[in-house]
Amino acid sequence: LTKGYMFFHISFFCLILLFEMSNEKRKKGLVLLADGTIFYGRSAGIEGTSFGEICFNTGVTGYQEIFTDPSYFGQIMVTTTSHIGNYGIKISESQSQKIFISGLICKTFSSVNSRSNSESLKKWFESNNLVTLCDIDTRALVRYIRDNGAMNAAITTEVDKIDDLQKKLKDFPSMDGLELASKVSTKTPYEYGNNKSKIRLAVIDLGIKKNILDNFSRRDVFVKVFPFDTDFEEMLKFKPDGFFLSNGPGDPKPLVKVIKTTQQILDKDYPLFGICLGHQIIALANGIKTYKMFNGHRGINHPVLNLNTGKGEITSQNHGFAVDYDTATSNKSVKISHKHLNDDTVAGLEVNGKKCFSVQYHPEAGPGPNDGNYLFDQFLSKLK
Repeated sequence: LTKGYMFFHISFFCLILLFEMSNEKRKKGLVLLADGTIFYGRSAGIEGTSFGEICFNTGVTGYQEIFTDPSYFGQIMVTTTSHIGNYGIKISESQSQKIFISGLICKTFSSVNSRSNSESLKKWFESNNLVTLCDIDTRALVRYIRDNGAMNAAITTEVDKIDDLQKKLKDFPSMDGLELASKVSTKTPYEYGNNKSKIRLAVIDLGIKKNILDNFSRRDVFVKVFPFDTDFEEMLKFKPDGFFLSNGPGDPKPLVKVIKTTQQILDKDYPLFGICLGHQIIALANGIKTYKMFNGHRGINHPVLNLNTGKGEITSQNHGFAVDYDTATSNKSVKISHKHLNDDTVAGLEVNGKKCFSVQYHPEAGPGPNDGNYLFDQFLSKLK
């Protein structure tokens, strides 16, 4: 009886899905790359035009975390998994208050959500007015981006306006040199966690994910999150035991004030931890260069070697900029603590003689590996 019920349930769901897909009229759409290359597909129901830097994520789970990660601000996301939307969304699993990607490109878009107590991804996208294309040959598109590098793109259902879109695309700003942290950082300070805790942490918000705050809260750390451009003296009024530099979008080099604040934190010898963009800021504060990557790293299965322990870690990553290896190795104020095993890029730093370290990957990732969780405990010991 149980097997029969399950078979009926699955068959019924499949029939609903096939019925919906056969009756859903999807308008034609296309992806226009900056070099003029076009990939054709159809609208998933949200029509219009959106511009951004095109990138891809190889993770097969966790699309809601991707969509709500402020680090993806200004980017059009290509998902490499075959189905998007089939397990719906739960607002409680979002990493911020809204969707931050500029648009979505996927292979198969499901308007039917099968997970219990979930909401429809399509309705969520419609409420956020997010342009979404499906029925794209995402394998061919990803291979093209891998060979030709990340570039600006437009996704649109206005397929008869290609010439006009090409002109607008030429004027769209490049991610290289673009400051975006100010677009996603909190406008006013706010507190998070147990306000009776003995450990207090000042967080500089460059585009922070909720999972990071949850990791601190679970370790009974009382956090106050500050806007990205807050003066060092203003944050000291909170009487923090240490500081944290969050993840975020865009090029780290234009964040001159944040770099200066980081130098002040180091001069006063406060414990300091940085993730992703925060990692790059710590590098710049120590005179180490950063650069725009050809493609970047975005996925949940990136192998990293911990040079201190000799252990391998499977990590979640999302970044289009990186710390320059040559200037990091020649700089006597730091040492490389982690390296990416796919391309030997810098994946972690430690500042010599200071209670400061950083990683390029995301140890807080929700739908992803937990290999990097020890970093929060490592930082907690420094705060204590």
